[in-house]
Amino acid sequence: MNKTEMLGLAEGYVKNSGYRIHTAVMDAGVKMVPQMFPFPEIEIGSGCRTKIPQLLKKYGISKVMIVTGPTVGKTIVPSIADNITASGISCVIFDRTEANPSIQTVEEIKDMYITAGCNGFLAVGGGSPMDAAKVAAARIAKPRQEIGEMAGMMKILRPVPPIICVPTTAGTGSEVTIGAVISDHEKNHKYAITDPFITPKAAVIDAELTLGLPPFVTATTGIDALTHAVESYITRAYNTDFTNRCCEEAVVKIFRNIDRAYQSGSDLKAREQMIEASYKAGLAFTRTGVGYVHGIAHAMGGLYNTAHGLANSVILPIVLEDYGDCVHEKLAHLAEITGVCTEGGNAAKAKAFIAAIRAMNARMGLPTGFDFIKSEDYNIICKWALAEVNVNYPVPVLYDERRLRHLLNRIVTEA
Repeated sequence: MNKTEMLGLAEGYVKNSGYRIHTAVMDAGVKMVPQMFPFPEIEIGSGCRTKIPQLLKKYGISKVMIVTGPTVGKTIVPSIADNITASGISCVIFDRTEANPSIQTVEEIKDMYITAGCNGFLAVGGGSPMDAAKVAAARIAKPRQEIGEMAGMMKILRPVPPIICVPTTAGTGSEVTIGAVISDHEKNHKYAITDPFITPKAAVIDAELTLGLPPFVTATTGIDALTHAVESYITRAYNTDFTNRCCEEAVVKIFRNIDRAYQSGSDLKAREQMIEASYKAGLAFTRTGVGYVHGIAHAMGGLYNTAHGLANSVILPIVLEDYGDCVHEKLAHLAEITGVCTEGGNAAKAKAFIAAIRAMNARMGLPTGFDFIKSEDYNIICKWALAEVNVNYPVPVLYDERRLRHLLNRIVTEA
């Protein structure tokens, strides 16, 4: 080993030690200060969307901005808006939120909110409108702070206008989390923003709003929720009995119901189980963080506009295999409670669990890899993913650029 290699190893050791010390300090801190992870009020059950007006009144919202996307804005929002206005509350609707919402969209929402004189948000849709509403609320609270400056942990730390979320997909869990992700299309980068003050005041979880979701959306959002639960479960810190229980419940519900939901858009019981799994996973990962699956997926979303759930579906089994035996015990338990594998040692059970994820993806027509990732983009993907993950998430294994490049090669060659 030459001197350069020795210096590189020493530098890596120092960095990893620093990351682990940071994790240990944060682990002690977050468990002593539960206020860092506020619980939204939860209204759950088919038809519970009729309670939205009383929630708006409870949180002092007399003129609400509804943030949504074009499709949901035409199909679901009109009846919700009619119910709100019938209760004496004024509505302003922004229905141009795109997938992977941009900084420009957030700024438009903020400006429209201020001009209209609104005093609260109602986000209706998938993760995109919920995240856009959260960050628009943060921009209203801190008008001098740019969105890029909010990226990372605890960069807002100021009360924002009240936010109520109504998910229409079963995947992101954003309705109950302290996080949001916004795209900078000029820099081809996604900013992951984490702060307790952008946690919604309430979540209205009505499975009827997910009836009729297209199979592809059902598949990718469902695997998104599974990724949240699994990555949360295998973290080496921040997790508690509560988060572990939420993860286990979410994984079991997804394994038992995603095929039914995928095959039939009208299966309400399956939809109820999937949307409950999504918010349970959200409650867990908002406290524990996620890992390299999300770090890579966020980088790909910024560079290639890859749908987040789709990216997770490909990356999840590859990362779990790469982690190796350090996650076998936890994955083995998931294999047992889902009924995937109940015999043999931890390694066999863990491998069976990963194989079951791959089989699930295959049944829903999801790919095994991505051949569009450019080798010349490896440097920036590694830079962004490592910067997001190594500092913020207590992952079971700390990666360096060499190992992350190996992982990217697998994602490409397994396409």
